[in-house]
Amino acid sequence: MLRFPHHCLRRLHRLHLLPRLRRSSPVSLSLLAALLLPGLAAGPAMAQGLPPVVTGALRVAHIPLQGVGVLVVDTEGSKRVLASSNVAQAFNPASVMKLVTTDAALEILGPTYTWKTQAYVDGTLAGGVLDGDLILKGGGDPKLVLENFWLFLRQLRARGIKDIRGNLVLDRSYFAQSSYDPAQFDGDPQKPYNAGADALLLNYRTQAFRFEPDAASGTVAVTMDPPMAGLRITPPRLSQEPCGDWQGKLMMNNDAGAVSFGGSYAADCGPRVWYVHPYRMSNQQYVGASFAQMWADLGGSFSGRVVAGQVTPSARLMVEVASPALPEVIRDINKYSNNVMARQVFLTLGAEMSGQPGDTTNAAQAVRTWLADKGIEASAFSIENGSGLSRSDRVTPGLLAGVLLQAYRSPLMPEFVSSLPLVGYDGTMRRRLKTQGVAGQAHIKTGTLNDVRSIAGYVQAASGKTYVVVFLINHAAAPNGQKAQDALLQWVYENG
Repeated sequence: MLRFPHHCLRRLHRLHLLPRLRRSSPVSLSLLAALLLPGLAAGPAMAQGLPPVVTGALRVAHIPLQGVGVLVVDTEGSKRVLASSNVAQAFNPASVMKLVTTDAALEILGPTYTWKTQAYVDGTLAGGVLDGDLILKGGGDPKLVLENFWLFLRQLRARGIKDIRGNLVLDRSYFAQSSYDPAQFDGDPQKPYNAGADALLLNYRTQAFRFEPDAASGTVAVTMDPPMAGLRITPPRLSQEPCGDWQGKLMMNNDAGAVSFGGSYAADCGPRVWYVHPYRMSNQQYVGASFAQMWADLGGSFSGRVVAGQVTPSARLMVEVASPALPEVIRDINKYSNNVMARQVFLTLGAEMSGQPGDTTNAAQAVRTWLADKGIEASAFSIENGSGLSRSDRVTPGLLAGVLLQAYRSPLMPEFVSSLPLVGYDGTMRRRLKTQGVAGQAHIKTGTLNDVRSIAGYVQAASGKTYVVVFLINHAAAPNGQKAQDALLQWVYENG
């Protein structure tokens, strides 16, 4: 069984979380047990069942009740259940799994947790010349975007380094090295959400191609971020066709040394941006080419190779930069359902709790241990990568409700709740229920796969009471289930 290292236990004690979790376990177990029993503090509508407006919408969508898991319960400890269905049945939650990952991270790592990226030198430095290696050590930062990486390199230049005569060594040992197939999930490896986790993840390992048609010259200008040294770009030809499937018409071929667009780009499209995961380029190549170009732009020179390695005993720390604090990171994850960032947080839990390089095994064990410490029964629980981008993830409505209930009673509740999309206003809920009373009154995380539609979060009813809402759909007709889920949110607002 995985054990919490002493430094992690001290962190939990400082946050006053460890004693609280132990004291609350019996209450949580009795609450979750009660949630699974009929006749529990039923509201005026029903104890076990769904409101007619929801069952009607499901009937129209051709979604059977056995494909639906629902639980609506108040947050005030009265155990009042407004609606429920199949609360002990295991469902694929899709991106709603991020709620478990991010709440576990907040409570285990703490709200001030940051990821560190470090630069070491191993060699002599004199007159701006580094006669030796520059070592970049990744700490799993989920948000090492281009601006932050540029500032990181700018600090190195300010420390007097200009000409690097040795190698660029990339230390990515904070996460375990493993084979990862970006095509495994849906056969589309160039989608940005299919990028894998990495201890030295730069810019989500994504390329942004910007297309600017110029009718006067009959050409298309193509620029790319991040800029990469040695990468050749062959632009598409300009066409007068309707814009249509502009990405498909480009006929992109993207490999480690060149990007070519063998097709056309319609002038009718105007300026556009395409975000791509360069899956044929290794992370070492991606970081190395980005570093070389940015370093040259900063007036530096680099003549060595880009190699994998680790910080050597003789290396000296030159620069260390920290990521934004954890609450800002989980806000990006939950508001915009960022899968790559969620994977980074998940593996960080594994690394921090096990004291070993983070991998999916020790990360899953860290989450299970956390659930057990909270008194939440998890026999049907399965988590693959922390993001919900998985066919094997399983969670019950009862477990999700238990996590959300305890999160609401936590001193970290404001950070967690504010990370969820605000219905009708932002994130993945910005276009839903905009004209309904529940708009602005609920924080709801969404989840979507081909046969999955999920929502979970909090609704503040017109009465002023707050309710946990979980609604999971696993069925071939799940894409038709949004109206039923929206109907439940509005119903809770009106009747809670």
